[in-house]
Amino acid sequence: MPSITSHRRRAIPSTDELYDRVRQVIPPIEWATMVDDITAIWQLKAEKRAVILAHNYMTPQIFHGVADIVGDSLALARQAQDVDADVIVLAGVHFMAETAKLLNPSTTVLVPDLRAGCSLADGITADDVARLRQEHPGVPIVTYVNTSAAVKAASDICCTSGNAVQIVERIATRTGNDHVLLIPDQHLARNVAAQVAPRGIGILTYAGSCEVHDRFTPADVRQIRQDHPGVTIFAHPECPPGVVAAADLAGSTAHMQDYVEKHRPRQLALITECSMSDNIAAAYPDVDMIRPCNLCPHMKRNTLAAIRHVLETGANEITLDPAVADGARRAVTRMLEFS
Repeated sequence: MPSITSHRRRAIPSTDELYDRVRQVIPPIEWATMVDDITAIWQLKAEKRAVILAHNYMTPQIFHGVADIVGDSLALARQAQDVDADVIVLAGVHFMAETAKLLNPSTTVLVPDLRAGCSLADGITADDVARLRQEHPGVPIVTYVNTSAAVKAASDICCTSGNAVQIVERIATRTGNDHVLLIPDQHLARNVAAQVAPRGIGILTYAGSCEVHDRFTPADVRQIRQDHPGVTIFAHPECPPGVVAAADLAGSTAHMQDYVEKHRPRQLALITECSMSDNIAAAYPDVDMIRPCNLCPHMKRNTLAAIRHVLETGANEITLDPAVADGARRAVTRMLEFS
């Protein structure tokens, strides 16, 4: 599997070369139906000076087949700052495309499907953040990147699942405050709270959750252990605290990928969105992937056909109100500086 920060932009590879990356997870007969779109996408990228940023939850044919930069939200945000392209296609969800636009205001940013939203982003507004400030005066507000640009602009700083603990600790230290609001994901906030409590930092939460990770239960973890003795279980911190406590490890999708690369566990279950396991399995066939699967309906709106369409037509361009963009850019940039 390529590094999460790798940039694979180069001469157009052959479809045989591309298939070698995914043959562990995509049957030849299925791959044959994808070849036309994949070939067209590579040609369009060259013609349009375009790059594709793909989240770890993309299907293997996108993640391994057409993406130039892959990773979790933090990796994509970092790499988006240095993209040398006229067009960015963000294969993920809407808030990720907004973040890419924030960091590349003069670059055209396209999203394959404007309907690719997020339950976390849809569950909180800038007015909600303003209300929280009134209810908790002086308490710094750390906002998860899974939010709209307007919510980011109303916050003090952003975080991802990969750097949430670090950001909370630093903002508490910088402000001299022993409490931090971590919004909107209540499970991420409670999992972070367990780690920062020994440092005297309290976490205030908001009642949001990811519709994918919220469905996992401790009983699911117990069942996996019963069915697969000796399996290593790695949970995403958007899962409920009981799930994280029952797992062996917890961390972002970037941490999951790093763990596999370094340790090559014999058998592994990732408690997160389905395609993460598929992409790991494609890259590391020696690791037996157990797949407790919850699909994200928004991530799955990204298809090869949709990516090809926006490259051909320039549809679904992301635009932001300048005033909102300035505030949101400040929150994202501050996160990148802190982390």
